[in-house]
Amino acid sequence: MKSIVAGHVAVTATEFAELALGTPVDLWLGVEGESEMERAARLAAARDILADDPTLPDRLSQVAAEAIEAYAPELFAAVTPVRSAVRRRPRRGGAVAA
Repeated sequence: MKSIVAGHVAVTATEFAELALGTPVDLWLGVEGESEMERAARLAAARDILADDPTLPDRLSQVAAEAIEAYAPELFAAVTPVRSAVRRRPRRGGAVAA
């Protein structure tokens, strides 16, 4: 199955994310071995992009949610934990809190 975003074929998950977001993934995650100067420049560019496109975080969240829903839907299966009987601790002075 091909993943096509904006007319471009994404071969890998990284390419799909880059095409969907319009920015390279490395801009947000960094690269191994980058210098402090490279990191500062990368973060400055990321801040500029966010300032120019304040909807980007929402789109990123949507892409992530859609990917999770498609490939790991069990992560969205909310389960309410069963609470056991609550043990009440005695208050100072020996009385049990109600």
